[in-house]
Amino acid sequence: MTEAMLRHGAKAAIISRSQDKLDKAAEEMRKEIGAEVLAIAADVRKPEDIIKAVELTIEKFGRIDILVNGAAGNFLSAIETLSYRAFRTVIEIDLIGTFNTSKACFPHLKKSKGVVINVSANLHYQATLYQSHAMAAKAGVDALTRAMALEWGPHQIRVNGVTPGPIGETVGFAKLRPADVSKEHITREMPLQRVGKIRDIEYATLYLASDASNFVTGTILLVDGGDALRKSFILPYPESVLNPSDSSPKKIGAKL
Repeated sequence: MTEAMLRHGAKAAIISRSQDKLDKAAEEMRKEIGAEVLAIAADVRKPEDIIKAVELTIEKFGRIDILVNGAAGNFLSAIETLSYRAFRTVIEIDLIGTFNTSKACFPHLKKSKGVVINVSANLHYQATLYQSHAMAAKAGVDALTRAMALEWGPHQIRVNGVTPGPIGETVGFAKLRPADVSKEHITREMPLQRVGKIRDIEYATLYLASDASNFVTGTILLVDGGDALRKSFILPYPESVLNPSDSSPKKIGAKL
């Protein structure tokens, strides 16, 4: 998303917890695109971090026109093996992080009559096995998107969501796809008979950030090839559910 906007003339502040990774990414974008990129280490769960990041962004660029909330955490885990901390952490990163960053940017978005784009997921459109944490978080993000659009509309701030489906070129696609479910199987189950490409999300983001969507706010834009119409990730039930005689739940995902 950042690279797409940079290619269209934007300047960017990128935020994550690892300064080393940020510096590497920023340098690559500077060399490849020749754009201005500010790398700021911050934790979206901490309001003080985000407030400082916004201050640094204003010091560098003088304004904020577009905010993309894309921080997320996900993994596969059955509810009975999901730790309390892991569930809370995903909510904090996805939902509370979106709130923290949006609130901190509001005064500057009000001045610029800016745009907020919240990255969501289609997991909660139909219940998805082993994704209770992400479902709850992204359902909250979608609700927050609509609330922000309603409240901030009079300030001429547009707020929309973009919801990617399976994107084959990403780490998340490989990480969240069970080992026994092939890419070919997922492709066959997709209405458009293909998984998404990074450019599909880039195009959607550019649309929502541009004047082409000037009368669009409070919308959650599905960019999933129809995946939400017919779920591709058909996961098996855990053995502890199918075989009640086995009293110990099987772990199928990592804990945070």
